[in-house]
Amino acid sequence: MHGSPDRPSGPSATGLDPAAFRSVLGRFPTGVVAVTALDPASGRPAGLAVNSFTSVSLDPPLVAFCVAHTSTTWPVMRTAARLCVNILAESQQDVSERLAFGSGPEKFAGVSWTHGPGGAPLIDGAVAWIECSVEQEHLAGDHLIVVARAHDLAEHRDEGPLVFYGGRYGAFTHFTPSRGL
Repeated sequence: MHGSPDRPSGPSATGLDPAAFRSVLGRFPTGVVAVTALDPASGRPAGLAVNSFTSVSLDPPLVAFCVAHTSTTWPVMRTAARLCVNILAESQQDVSERLAFGSGPEKFAGVSWTHGPGGAPLIDGAVAWIECSVEQEHLAGDHLIVVARAHDLAEHRDEGPLVFYGGRYGAFTHFTPSRGL
């Protein structure tokens, strides 16, 4: 049976298999960032690993990232005056794993960092960082889309970024810094 002219044939949008959806989306390589903040209550660093990060606007300077509703770290970080998006280097897989799978204050055990201009934790060795504040949150399925305004930023090094593809970490086989897009 063929689909109607108004609707293509194939699986319906509501009938997608979640494992297949994840597998197909895993074919799109993403960078890995560590979003960090100081816990307003304790003053200790908090953070999470994110591979859904993007620029949103140049004027005003906005970025966005997605956080799962199940995150226990985001509620601690969301009211911080400043957050830092640390673009992780290919040599920082351990930092990503610690922030993704660790819990509580021990997430930062062994992670070197300094205070950014607005106070957010800047992870040593990151390729670059963007210090920002939360502008908006949007509910989107099982995640929140967080839109943040950039206040300060810097590039640190020319090492390639940490990449996530097909459910695994990786790196560029050849990296040449440029001012592309």
